[in-house]
Amino acid sequence: MNQSDYASRLNALRHRLATQNVDGFLVPMADEYQSEYVPPFAQRVDFLSGFTGSAGYIVVLKDHAGFFTDSRYTLQAAQQVPQDLFTVFDSAEKTPTAWLEENTGTGTKIGFDPWLHTVDGIERLKKSLAKTGAEAVAVTHNPVDAIWDAQPAPPCEPIHPHDIAYSGKSSEDKRRDIAAALKKKNCAVFIVADPTSVAWLLNVRGGDVANTPLPLSRAIIRDDGSVQYFIDERKITDTLPAHLGGAVSLLSPDVFADELAKINGTVWLDTAQAAEAIAVILRTANIKFESGEDPCELPRAVKNTTEIDGMRAAHRRDGAALARFFAWLDQRCETNVITERGVEQKLAGFREANNHYRGPSFDTIAGAGEHGAIVHYRAVAATDAELKQGQLFLLDSGGQYLDGTTDVTRTVAIGTPSAEMRDRFTRVLKGHIALAAIKFPVGTSGGELDVLARQYLWEVGLDYGHGTGHGVGCYLGVHEGPQGISKRSKVPLQPGMVVSNEPGFYKAGHYGIRIENLQTVVEILNPVAERKMLGFETLTLAPIDRKLIDVALMNDAEIKWLNDYHARVKQVISPMVDESTRIWLEAATLPVTK
Repeated sequence: MNQSDYASRLNALRHRLATQNVDGFLVPMADEYQSEYVPPFAQRVDFLSGFTGSAGYIVVLKDHAGFFTDSRYTLQAAQQVPQDLFTVFDSAEKTPTAWLEENTGTGTKIGFDPWLHTVDGIERLKKSLAKTGAEAVAVTHNPVDAIWDAQPAPPCEPIHPHDIAYSGKSSEDKRRDIAAALKKKNCAVFIVADPTSVAWLLNVRGGDVANTPLPLSRAIIRDDGSVQYFIDERKITDTLPAHLGGAVSLLSPDVFADELAKINGTVWLDTAQAAEAIAVILRTANIKFESGEDPCELPRAVKNTTEIDGMRAAHRRDGAALARFFAWLDQRCETNVITERGVEQKLAGFREANNHYRGPSFDTIAGAGEHGAIVHYRAVAATDAELKQGQLFLLDSGGQYLDGTTDVTRTVAIGTPSAEMRDRFTRVLKGHIALAAIKFPVGTSGGELDVLARQYLWEVGLDYGHGTGHGVGCYLGVHEGPQGISKRSKVPLQPGMVVSNEPGFYKAGHYGIRIENLQTVVEILNPVAERKMLGFETLTLAPIDRKLIDVALMNDAEIKWLNDYHARVKQVISPMVDESTRIWLEAATLPVTK
């Protein structure tokens, strides 16, 4: 696609906006379910700008347009987005609403598709535009879709039951719990707008979303535990109705609005997740709704014993695949031409050998040299680079298994690393260990722990722009709330939650470093403790590159943690791999000493 094509699309969109009597239009990276990973039919940001990352937002006005992304994608946006058509901003420095305040005035009408924005998001937008006398206007038909001649069809993949052997709790029991929460809140229904919550509540999985086993769907659950499940009938498999049972009725998505309008009683709506269009339907029907956090979110995040056992098993299998891969890489990188995409394909092959494997949990990030500094880099034919001596290679990948979801990053030296590389890597490692080893009282949030992972970079005036950790689902989304480890994370961590631990350092144009393990929150038994204490159990099992460690920077406790971790990796993974991999693993997990 050349730049003139994007210019033509912008011109066509502006012409369409004029016919709809609006002065601008908002184009978020979103579908009508507010999915993190947007299916091809909803990739409107890519259609208009060529940006392929997962976080982008476009504001189109009559004579100029703004493109907004976060720090993970600023380098990628600079490479992909036509600079003469869009002004590119880091959203941490300039938000779309702040930019609109600077570029609108009295009478300006900014159009938006109410299915692509949350209730809370539109409320904030309206307050912001009111400062300049501008107005947010809902449009009935999305103007981007109107000019997108070859727009893909929405996905329509089959929905399968998720066995209780993996879920650990029946859908009936989950629905009973949500019904009790509804009664406690004096609400008649909860509108399950998040497809992840629907999948968790009904113990179903699907294939509508890339890398995530989700059916795109909505549901309404009532205070008696009954559910209306709105799905395309083409997605219904033979075993699904019996699995759901008589208390779950299957309806077409076409009647969702009609069923909303029939509700008697107060509605519980997660306005941070639900589309503005849902609130519009309720307001039009004079149905009262109360805002509240999705009652499925926290119990989904706090995994039960079966789910945690499944996550452990999935990480053992994933660890074996990673060991095979890194042994292969170590044996060949000095004498063979190996590219980023070749690495991605080889790792996928090792994972696919397991019969529980259902695909990647996200698009693999395989960044050699300067590509590693692009936090969410994606190798394509035009950028596919060779792994060369003297480089760092950053590999961030994960798998979806029937019993769990994995996400792991390792940075390895190709050849001999520089002293600077070893220094930066060791500082990242020290932060990783500090977070992995911390013990903290009940009630502590991830936001209170985030600094632990940054402290050794801060010592020398360095930092990284992304959060230190995100929640992870169990054969669901690799990014899951409400828990996290970042400056903005306010939710207290609880036993059974799974989070990532992934500090990093990125030197633009040179290299990137990230060390990521998944870890679950566990209770720490200490008979002399005055408060109930929690800590982390590391789930990921993969060696950390010893060539990149400057042991002189590490203290005895850090060295012990690393050696204990490597001993565990060796003990667990060795029986699961072939002889040549065992030999490599033996060397990769040797103790480090000062």
